[in-house]
Amino acid sequence: MDPVVIPILVAALVVVFLVAATVRIVPQARRYNIERFGRYRRTLQPGLNFVLPVADRVNTKLDVREQVYSSDPKPVITEDNLVVNIDTVLYYQITDPRAAAYEVADYLQAIDQLTVTTLRNVIGSMDLEGTLTSREEINARLRAVLDDATGKWGIRVNRVEIKAIDPPNTIKEAMEKQMRAERDKRAAILHAEGERQAKILTAEGTKQKDILEAQGTQQAMILRADGESKAVELVFQAVHRNNADAKVLAYKYLETLPHLAQSDNNTFWVIPGELTEAIRTVTTAFGDQSAAVNPPVAGQQDSAADVADSDKDNVGVPEIEPNSTLALDAVAAADEAAKQAAAAVSDAKAEAEAAGETRLPGR
Repeated sequence: MDPVVIPILVAALVVVFLVAATVRIVPQARRYNIERFGRYRRTLQPGLNFVLPVADRVNTKLDVREQVYSSDPKPVITEDNLVVNIDTVLYYQITDPRAAAYEVADYLQAIDQLTVTTLRNVIGSMDLEGTLTSREEINARLRAVLDDATGKWGIRVNRVEIKAIDPPNTIKEAMEKQMRAERDKRAAILHAEGERQAKILTAEGTKQKDILEAQGTQQAMILRADGESKAVELVFQAVHRNNADAKVLAYKYLETLPHLAQSDNNTFWVIPGELTEAIRTVTTAFGDQSAAVNPPVAGQQDSAADVADSDKDNVGVPEIEPNSTLALDAVAAADEAAKQAAAAVSDAKAEAEAAGETRLPGR
């Protein structure tokens, strides 16, 4: 081989080595810390960079993107002396590559230990129920402490989340029983509310039904009373229009008397004092008709005058001559009216006595 070629090859190799040692290409979102003779010199940014060969070297290569760090479950004691296992998720980002490389030896371990101690301080001031229901408060306090402590390390903590809180198995069983009792309680309350609403609606329906029935009965009674009033008015007008005398009215009075005791609610019936007067009027009417048909002779006129005088002293029914057919009819009608009135009186008294006997044991 030509002796000149060997030095040229050696020189070329040296040049290639020097170029390779001088040029540094940094990827995007990466940072390289450069040391010159063991001392921090600068941080290379993404792109093409040049360093002194042999004198400069890359100490650390850091990723400045947001990182996620999930810690293992750590036992923490609550205020009510219960041990719970809590594992967290940490979102952080390197903002100063020099500080992250030279201010702390292992920033991940430092963040993990700081998270555990902060959790124990925060959870130690809460009971179990507060721990389970105050995750947002715990996250905020953890982030404040970690962000303040990791700022000098060139790390910014963006978010801290509690991934899981695991109480002991006995506490889980007690919580399940409590939740089951709460659900049973709510179910019983809802069932009772449903029954209450059903009873209220039933009572409202019964009330509306009674009100409607009472209104219907009232309207029926009003219409019935109006009809009876109009009927009485028509009868009254017919009586006055036909100019009925007292004899016809007395006969209708006697005809109505038996109906006074037919009601089931009548326990006491008063016999009106006009009964004998009405009977006398009817019998007198029939007697006058018989006298008009068969005028009395001279001998009979004296006897009739004697009878009239005796009627003034006696309250009974006047006697009528037995020889007249109309007189016999009048007597029969009067006797029938008297029998009906007496029967009505007897029935009313019997019902009154029966009602009194049934009421006596209840006193």
